[in-house]
Amino acid sequence: MKYLSLFIVFLLVSCGNKEDILLPKSNKTVVSDVVDHSPIYMFFRANGKDTLTEVNRKNSIITTNWILNIDKRLPLRIVIPEVMKLQDKKRKEKAHKNEKAENYYAYADSIGKNMAFIPFTKVHYKMEKPFSENPVVYFYKDKIKVNDVVVAKAELQQYLNNIFSENDIPMFLCFDKNSSYESYIQNKIFIQSLIFTKKGMQFDENQEFVF
Repeated sequence: MKYLSLFIVFLLVSCGNKEDILLPKSNKTVVSDVVDHSPIYMFFRANGKDTLTEVNRKNSIITTNWILNIDKRLPLRIVIPEVMKLQDKKRKEKAHKNEKAENYYAYADSIGKNMAFIPFTKVHYKMEKPFSENPVVYFYKDKIKVNDVVVAKAELQQYLNNIFSENDIPMFLCFDKNSSYESYIQNKIFIQSLIFTKKGMQFDENQEFVF
């Protein structure tokens, strides 16, 4: 699926005005193509010093795969509550539910020169701090912490493999609510690249915390 611009998706809205969304970019394609999909858009809006979003979900057909095109400038504290509303709507649908329909975030692969997608269908978001004994990997705006220890991004894989013994307790993923949506997508792709050497080491793929 090729587009004229990797970083800007131009949209024609009902009033005839042209709008734009600046998509996140990364250097890796997770999923290269999605068929039978409905696009959903989250626009960046500025009102004085406040950052807002406008969600266009008019074309969201329940039985199709949903592709969320979200402006990279939006902070997670604005994006994730809207994503949760969309997920809730699709999960509660009974009459026309399609168990095979997935949800994807769209972004631009700057190396492959193509649009790319990352699935998030199974993720249940929580806008709170995890209250559990599970190990926590927290992606702040400018650093990463494993529990309370700051770890360089380039050293995260080795650090996790060194400190945790073999077990079946999943690690929780947490993200700073004030970080940008673009950094969230880049971190999600980075997380998928990590290789664990010990049996049972894994991230909890069913929930993520944003606070």
